[in-house]
Amino acid sequence: MENLQARLIQYLEKIVIERNPYYASAGHLFAREYIRSHFAKFGEVITHEFEVNGNKHQNLILQIGSKDGKQRSPLIIGAHYDTVAACVGADDNGSGVAVLLELAESISKNPIKYPVQLIAFDMEEYGLSGSRAYAAKLKSDKQKIRLMISLEMLGYCDRKPNSQHYPAGLDKFYPNTGDFIGLIGSIPTIPDLIHFQHHMKPIVPCEWLPAGWRGLAIPDTRRSDHAPFWDAGYKALMITDTADMRNPHYHKSSDRLETLDLEFLTHVCQGLITGIANLY
Repeated sequence: MENLQARLIQYLEKIVIERNPYYASAGHLFAREYIRSHFAKFGEVITHEFEVNGNKHQNLILQIGSKDGKQRSPLIIGAHYDTVAACVGADDNGSGVAVLLELAESISKNPIKYPVQLIAFDMEEYGLSGSRAYAAKLKSDKQKIRLMISLEMLGYCDRKPNSQHYPAGLDKFYPNTGDFIGLIGSIPTIPDLIHFQHHMKPIVPCEWLPAGWRGLAIPDTRRSDHAPFWDAGYKALMITDTADMRNPHYHKSSDRLETLDLEFLTHVCQGLITGIANLY
């Protein structure tokens, strides 16, 4: 676990810089190419190009084959690398990208039952544009997937009572202390939510929420790159520390590396590795 935390810190120290595609384009380019170079250690990196307002942007994809070489529907795991303006985005979403980079190494060394696509999405902060473009491409290609997992803010933990907030009504069912990781899925993903909670809970406190009607019943559940996959008819879930319902630094210049709970992030990463390895 110590070595895992050290690697996550190493990734974070590289990518926790201003990386808004418009207002910090040099940092954005650096982060993208750092991700590309890390992915390239484990295989060919595919660039999925898409356009927003006449500007070209890139999702980066690393494909890892299944452990037995069979061509099953792939597991997609994604995290966005862009930030809002004037923000280094340690939690949003440096934490998700750091875990994505660790998964590249972990799954390459220990392939799972399913082929895996690890995707660094761009332009999440601009209408989920990168994931929307990729989900649309999969749908037009009639590509089936096993599951899509969005890694969205994984590193903020607050162990004080009343540190966790919720959309109206949910506070009656969930803890008021922000020391857990949240698993948010659509109704068809309930077996997967139960699976991941089962494997993650011994390592990190874990709560799950099934959001009906593609999350439209609870709009806050749609605020990441899994939502376009829901809309395209795919099974998808989000792993999250619940963003501004816990983290006071959300979308602020104070979302810095020193505000993260690195032990919590390490346990989230280890829990995910275990859950993914045992996916049936």
